[in-house]
Amino acid sequence: MDNLKIEKVGDSLGVALPEEIVQKLQVKEGDTVDISETPDGVEITNRAPNLEKAMQAYQKINEKYKNALRELSK
Repeated sequence: MDNLKIEKVGDSLGVALPEEIVQKLQVKEGDTVDISETPDGVEITNRAPNLEKAMQAYQKINEKYKNALRELSK
């Protein structure tokens, strides 16, 4: 694993990911990644590409059919 230099990005700190890591994560500029604490340190994972779209669709359906979904859940 490469050593990554921490750099100032605006008012925050960041690192530049090597191309090998970018390819493994299958991410591009503007994508969102999840960072989780693990017993061994931290883990960076690619957020499911369609998760945001799926959540938006769910919210629309949930609002529109709230009563029907409540009845079906009984």
